[in-house]
Amino acid sequence: MIGVFVLAAALLAAAVVFFIQAARRQRQTGLPVGKVVYSDTGLWREVEKPLFDSLLGLTGRPDYVVDENGRLTPVEVKSSWAPPVPYDSHLYQLAAYCLLVEKKTGVRPAHGFLHYRNRTLSIPYTEDLETRLLDLLAEMRLAERRGAAERSHEDPARCARCGYRSICDQRL
Repeated sequence: MIGVFVLAAALLAAAVVFFIQAARRQRQTGLPVGKVVYSDTGLWREVEKPLFDSLLGLTGRPDYVVDENGRLTPVEVKSSWAPPVPYDSHLYQLAAYCLLVEKKTGVRPAHGFLHYRNRTLSIPYTEDLETRLLDLLAEMRLAERRGAAERSHEDPARCARCGYRSICDQRL
């Protein structure tokens, strides 16, 4: 009878150790608790098709979309350390993913996550952020139509990674 109690105690201890390790790994991924329903990393499953909205002409591939109790939440993973305040480009990228998730599902995400090397930030997807994103998209479309879309930096490495490099007359 003592052997059964010893075995039960050992199994319970092992379960606690596995639970603690799983919780630690969950925190390290930067993903919220929930089921991953979309992934652009290829780590979880085959890479998904991009999200697309034809009215806005907007396409995007969030690193992950997680189902948090029935609400889909985009997660953008950055390889850098978190800046003191998120860069506008990171905020607009995440806002675009929130907008695309809403267009695809009809349900507005309450927030999205920016996961940096050292911390994860929950960014509320507010009406103000959406309005600023739509204004930025309109400004970009106008500049594109006018042929006035100019390079906004002096960074050759950034140019080397740009998707427009092959057709850009301003590349470094």
